[in-house]
Amino acid sequence: MISCRVIITKTMLKVVLAVLLTGTITLLFLSYSSEYFLYQSLQEEDDAEFMRRFDESVEPFLNGTNDLSLEVFDWWKALQPIEEQTLDSYQTVVESLLKTFPTISKRPERWRKCAVVGNSPNLKGSHYGRLIDSHDMVMRMNQGQIKSYEEDVGTKTTHRLMYPESAQNLDDNTHLVLTPYKIMDLVWLQKAFTTGYVGTIRNLAPYKIQANKNLVMVINPGFIAYVYHTWMGKREHKYPSTGFLAVILALHTCEEVSVFGFGADSDGNWTHYWEKKKYKNLGTGLHYGKLEYFMIEQLAAREKIYFFKKSSPITKDLPM
Repeated sequence: MISCRVIITKTMLKVVLAVLLTGTITLLFLSYSSEYFLYQSLQEEDDAEFMRRFDESVEPFLNGTNDLSLEVFDWWKALQPIEEQTLDSYQTVVESLLKTFPTISKRPERWRKCAVVGNSPNLKGSHYGRLIDSHDMVMRMNQGQIKSYEEDVGTKTTHRLMYPESAQNLDDNTHLVLTPYKIMDLVWLQKAFTTGYVGTIRNLAPYKIQANKNLVMVINPGFIAYVYHTWMGKREHKYPSTGFLAVILALHTCEEVSVFGFGADSDGNWTHYWEKKKYKNLGTGLHYGKLEYFMIEQLAAREKIYFFKKSSPITKDLPM
C-alpha cells in the first residue's frame, strides 16, 4: 500500500509539473505574442500616418513637365504679394529657364545615404563633422558656414539650397539647388548665370554667381505647396523653411536620411551656429520653427530618419 501511494504521488506530481510547465509556456507565448502584435500594430499605425503625408507622385524638382494648377500657383504667388504675375508669365519664365539649363529636365539620381545639415546653434560643440562627411550626399542650406567649424559641421557639400537673398558662389562639384519663393527668383537664376542680375530683390545689387551650370537644380513650387499643405497643416501666414524643405526633399530622393543642426538653442533662441547672439527670444519669422522641429522628431521616432541633436528642446501641443 505504501509503495502504491508513493507511485501515485510521484505520478500526480509529474502531471502537475507538466501542467504548470505547459501553462507557463503558454502564458509566455501569449505575452510575447500580444507584445509582438501590439508592436506590429503601432508600427502599422506609424506607417499609415507617414504614408498619409508622403506622396511619392509629387515631383520635387522643376523639370518642364510638372505644370502647376492655378490653385497651387495662386498659393505660391501669395508668398510674395508684391509680385503681380500670372500663371502664363510663370510658364514663360520656366520655358526660358529650361533653355538656359537643359540639364534641369533630367531626372536626378537617387542617393543612398544623405545628410541634411541645418544651421542651428546646436551644432556647436557637436563634433559631428566626420559623421556628416561620411554620407554620399550632404545637403546644406543658404549661407551655412564651413570654415572654422569643420569639426562640428564637416567639410563636404554636394547640394546647397538657396534663394537669391542667401546666394553664394559654389565650387564646380556642388549642386546649386534654387528654392524659389517667387517668380523673380527664377528670373534671377537665369540672369545670375548669363547677363548678371540687376533688379529689386530686396535691394540685391547687380550680381553674377559662380557655380556649375550643369549642376543647377530648381525645387518645384508645387513641392513647396505640398510640404506646406501636407506636412505643416496649412499654418496661416507661415510657409516651410529652406531647412524643412530639405528634410522632406531628402525623404523623396534618398534611401537613408540623417538630420543634423535643427532646433533652437538652450535658451529657446532660433539663431545660426556662426553668429553671435545679439537678441533674446529670437524667433523664426515667417517659418513655424517649433512645428517643423516637432515633425522632424516624429519622423525620427517613427524611424523614417535619423535625427542627431545636441540638446532636446521641449515641444508641446503640436499634433502630428
